[in-house]
Formats: sequence, C-alpha cells, structure tokens
Amino acid sequence: MRLEVISRAPTTVPRSTPILFVHGAWHGAWAWEDHYLPYFADHGYHVHAVSLRGHGSSEGRAGLRWYSISDYVADIKQVADALPAPPIIIAHSMGGYTLFKYLERYSAAAGVLVAALPTVGALGMVLRLLSKNPVVFVKMLAQLKLYPLVGTPELARRHLYTPATADAIVQRTYERLQDESFRVFIEIALQSFTAPKPLRAPTMVIGAENDGFFTPDEQRAIARAANTTAVIVPDTGHNMMCEASWQTSADHILAWLAERGL
Repeated sequence: MRLEVISRAPTTVPRSTPILFVHGAWHGAWAWEDHYLPYFADHGYHVHAVSLRGHGSSEGRAGLRWYSISDYVADIKQVADALPAPPIIIAHSMGGYTLFKYLERYSAAAGVLVAALPTVGALGMVLRLLSKNPVVFVKMLAQLKLYPLVGTPELARRHLYTPATADAIVQRTYERLQDESFRVFIEIALQSFTAPKPLRAPTMVIGAENDGFFTPDEQRAIARAANTTAVIVPDTGHNMMCEASWQTSADHILAWLAERGL
C-alpha cells in the first residue's frame, strides 16, 4: 500500500529519535502540517506524518468504508519500520486508539495519545451523539458513512473545536475533511466489551477540556490503562494540534519527552 508521508528535517541540532504523527478520523497527514511538524522540527526532531490508507493522498480511497483497525495498525508499522530508528509515535483521536492497539503488539521509543478515542471503545460517545444529534446519527447509520458527523461547518465546530475557535480555523479544517471507515466505527463500538492489554512503550495521554467527542474522564481512563496520568489542556477542543492553543499541548509533549531523554 502506497502511503502519503509528509516529512520535515530538523532545523536545529538533530536528535537521534524520529517522530511519526498519525491523524484521526476524517483527517490526513495534513492535520499536523501547519503547527506540530515545523514546531517539533525546530526542536531537533526528524518528523513524519502519515496518511492512513484511504486518507489524504494515500492509496485505497475506494475501499475506505471497510478498512479495519488492524489495517491502520499495519500502516503505522509499515512507516515505522521504514524509519532509521524506532520512532516516538504521536497519534490523535481514532489514530490514538489505533496506536494503543499497535503498542499492545509492537514496541516504539514512546507513544503519545492525543485526545484519543477511549480504549474501552466508543459506546459512551455513541450514546452521547445519539442523545444530542439523533437526526445526524440516523443519517449516518442509513448511509453507512461517518461523514455526516462532521458534514457541516457547524457540526465540525461542535465536535472538533469550541465555540470560541476562530471561524477561519474551523473552515480550513472543514474543507479538507473526508469520510471514514464505517467498519472501524463498528469495531470500536464492539471493543467496549473487551479489556485493553499492557503497552510495550512508555505512553503519554493528553486530552482536551472542551472535547466535543470524548470527556476528560474518558482520557483519564485511557491513562490508567496506559499506567500513567492524563494531562488535560483547558480551553481547547478535540483538534488540539489545529487549535489556536496548539503550542500548549505541543509543549506538554516536549516536556514529557525531555523527562525521558527523548
């Protein structure tokens, strides 16, 4: 599978451990391009952002509806194995859930889960969406598509940002959103009935106080499963890496990496 990878070389003294960024549902490698890629490159990291199969400019758009979490795990492994050293893997939302599953099986220099989908699955999110957006939820099920959840600028704002986020930020994201695997939605809902396994790398969990999908308590539950403590960033929405406050979350990650000599 040919996968799009956006890379940046370090602009300061290079570090030996690269970083691989993994996007969440509806997004692509572009989600990291404006802020996180140049910022982490400015801190000496070789940085790479992958578009999972069917996303961005990667191959496989025609089969997107039925890709599995295992398929996305394989994409992470494909790119990670091609790097010169085991990377730090930073993953957002659905990508964070995929990274958790990756780290149950494979090692890495470290993992960072950014506003990740809960390791116990999406049942809580599903019930909240059904309660707050029943018409959109029924439309999604009728079409076997996840795009209706973010299918207008208003819905994109509600789920991905906050009421205070600048219109230009919301619109820039909305214009690039795409559909997502419906099979992944089914798999994650079923995962609500399975227990997570121990991870094979030190892992950070960072969440958003005003996340339109997941609650701070769900982020804390992920942290307990990863044997760590969650960092909850105030006044920011689900798309932490695109918000005006993006540097706050990035600096939390850099500090955590520095504590571990990475």
